[in-house]
Amino acid sequence: MALDNRVDRVRFLIRDRDAKFTDAFDAVLASQAVQVLLTPVRAPQANAYIERWIGGCRRELLDRTLIINERHLRNVLAAVETHFNTHRPHRALRQAAPRRPLPDPVDRDGKVIRRDLLGGVIHEYTQVA
Repeated sequence: MALDNRVDRVRFLIRDRDAKFTDAFDAVLASQAVQVLLTPVRAPQANAYIERWIGGCRRELLDRTLIINERHLRNVLAAVETHFNTHRPHRALRQAAPRRPLPDPVDRDGKVIRRDLLGGVIHEYTQVA
């Protein structure tokens, strides 16, 4: 990862305990006042949730979108985060979104409305009576 002149903005690095990360690796980061945080011992699922989110974001959005600059990336990620937390159904929550309760059941004959986000990369569907 090329940090160029932005290394002063990095405060933490979370990494696993793999042998490929030597003491010299940690020393370089410490010289720049970056604190290295290690994942728990024998906890292979410690990063599973964020890795799942990052992988999904990459596959569903970043593989299909040309990002122009950092501002554009931040705007796109904000839209994805809002969609993920307020609209996208989650199986573990019985098809509810994390920040939205389950909707009331609607007749099968109701009209479905599609709303496109990010130029059609993400589609949100709602059903109206």
